[in-house]
Amino acid sequence: MVWADCDDDCENGEALKATFWREANRQGITQAQFDRVVFIFAKDRLENWVEFLQTGHTDESKEGPRVRHDREVAEAAKSLASMCRSGKPVNDMPSSLQWSCKNWRALVDRMK
Repeated sequence: MVWADCDDDCENGEALKATFWREANRQGITQAQFDRVVFIFAKDRLENWVEFLQTGHTDESKEGPRVRHDREVAEAAKSLASMCRSGKPVNDMPSSLQWSCKNWRALVDRMK
C-alpha cells in the first residue's frame, strides 16, 4: 500500500501512479507485482479528507486545515473505511477520495 499526496504539480492519481510505475519498472519490479500495490493518493493533503469526513465538504484546490489531534484522525479513518466498504458514491466526495476508495475495494476483491 502506498500513501502519498498528489500536489499541485500532479494532475491526478493516475499521473502519480504512472510516476511510481516508471521508477518501479526501472528498479526491476514487474507489472504483475506492481498491479498488486494499492495506491491511496490525496489531492494536496490528507487533511482535506479529514475535513470532508468531519464536515461533509472540502475544497481540494485549497489546503485543508491542519489536524492537531489523533482522535480526529481516528474518527475520520473509521468513517472513511465505512464509506469505502459500502461501495456507494457519496455526494460531493472529493475525487481523490473516490479514486482511492476504488483502489482499496480492488484490493479487497483480490484478497477474496
